[in-house]
Amino acid sequence: MTSSAVEPRDTGQLPPFPVRRFTVDEYHRLGAAGVLGEDDGVELLEGWIVPKMVHNPPHDNAVELADEALRPWLPPGWRVRIQSAIRALDSEPEPDLAVVRGSARGRHGRHPEPDEVALVVEVADTSLERDRGAKARIYARAAIPCYWIVNLVDRQVEVHEDPSGTDRDAGYRRRAVHMPGQPLSLCLGDATVSLDPADLLP
Repeated sequence: MTSSAVEPRDTGQLPPFPVRRFTVDEYHRLGAAGVLGEDDGVELLEGWIVPKMVHNPPHDNAVELADEALRPWLPPGWRVRIQSAIRALDSEPEPDLAVVRGSARGRHGRHPEPDEVALVVEVADTSLERDRGAKARIYARAAIPCYWIVNLVDRQVEVHEDPSGTDRDAGYRRRAVHMPGQPLSLCLGDATVSLDPADLLP
């Protein structure tokens, strides 16, 4: 199936045809009914079914690097998920990487809830606008404490922390840009993981 959905932009213009938002449960029912499949390359963002960005080699290399950098330092009880869905109020994004608490067996039949997610990471080149905009709102609204954008355009990691709000104006109160050589840290329970942004950049 080819999806004709497009990501809405705040242009103030209405599309020339009727559109509607979907709940997360409706989105699941579309999958269960075979209307949407794994090969359709879509995700649910703020109620809209939108196409996921095409992955190029630098993007996929950066995802692998982030996985390799984070995984060895995770304390017991934490794990890395790659390009797998997490459930939010009106969205089901598929971040490039997420650090989540608990075992895969303990979540049988469901995606991780926001309170099980310590960090989401998006690798951004062509997706930079979406990752700074809709994705940041979604993750902040879900109260995910830390969101990293591995910005391949400017070769930096953008760290977003301290989410605020539950409405469409949700955001992160703190934003910092880390260049190679300026360490980033992540708190996981009583443990702190520290990484050099250079380890995440291809």
